[in-house]
Amino acid sequence: QVQLVESGGGLVQPGGSLKLSCTASGISFSIYAVYWYRQAPGNERELVAGIIRGGSVNYADSVKGRFTISRDNAKKTVTLQMNSLKPEDTAVYYCNLGGMSGHWGQGTQVTVSS
Repeated sequence: QVQLVESGGGLVQPGGSLKLSCTASGISFSIYAVYWYRQAPGNERELVAGIIRGGSVNYADSVKGRFTISRDNAKKTVTLQMNSLKPEDTAVYYCNLGGMSGHWGQGTQVTVSS
């Protein structure tokens, strides 16, 4: 049974930082591209960042220069370091393996507010 467990969300002031982590089990993690998506109330789920098995990364324009995605295949973990957070980053963040038809975590809430 595949499980993706996210952690690290919370409440942070504008300009602050958070680090999200997602640990996988029950799956050959290293062969998958892994992604972080987010969904704000009333909005569609959007891609935030992705990292393929070879290590190449891509980011949404809205987070470039502020967010960093990384993976540790030995630990079956993907992280998202989020710096210089803005109120518009407020959303539920989801870990994903394999794309939209792949495997999803349960989501973790990130709230950026003063």
